[in-house]
Amino acid sequence: MSSNPHYEIRLATLRDAKAIADIHASASAGLGILTSDRLVTLTPDKRQAHWREAIEYSEPQVMVALDAGQIVGFVGFDRSRDAGTPPTTGEIWALYLAPMHQAKGAGLALWDAAREGLLEEGCTQVTVWLPLANERALRFFELAGFKRQMNSIRTVPFGGVRIEEMRLKRALS
Repeated sequence: MSSNPHYEIRLATLRDAKAIADIHASASAGLGILTSDRLVTLTPDKRQAHWREAIEYSEPQVMVALDAGQIVGFVGFDRSRDAGTPPTTGEIWALYLAPMHQAKGAGLALWDAAREGLLEEGCTQVTVWLPLANERALRFFELAGFKRQMNSIRTVPFGGVRIEEMRLKRALS
């Protein structure tokens, strides 16, 4: 697959579900999206089952970043889930990194792998929904060429809380 000098990128396997679930939970808590008490209601077994199902059915397609054989991040991508979008529009469903691997190239390597995968599927555009409070992710995707769609702001439930998020979009070519 794709790689960066520090990170190997490969398709996720069912054995990776626990590491993916753990990174997803810790990154969400670190952003203040989910508080510790909310994370307790999302048991590790439920989080792991969610990611096992996603990997098994490729919905979304999931790729992981490894550093010295350890999973340090993941990306989930597929066709856009937004109603009315053409089949040539892809979506980054999730991109999360272990905190100590942020700003070191793992996110870029995962984005590159997702972009290649979406291009192989015939996508010409890609979107991502991001919490407005996550300035780091907004900045990352803007640096990757995404533009904010100001008319897309919405409030959605997430782990028992409600968050405001915005869609960003860019061409894949």
